[in-house]
Amino acid sequence: MNIKVVRGNPTPEELAAALAVVRARAAAAADRPSGAAAPRDAWSDPARIAGSRLPGPGPVSWARTYWPG
Repeated sequence: MNIKVVRGNPTPEELAAALAVVRARAAAAADRPSGAAAPRDAWSDPARIAGSRLPGPGPVSWARTYWPG
């Protein structure tokens, strides 16, 4: 693994901390089976945004599509 500092002049402690994070992430990725997907975070779940289900089709469904902001 080659790492190149493109900008700045990190101290040896800062460089060691960055390398520790990179190595820990690489070790975690190596432990995971190759077919397994990464777990989804709760913030990326679309159900979090919608508080309730959207109205179904019907004669007055057009009136329920407006969400006041």
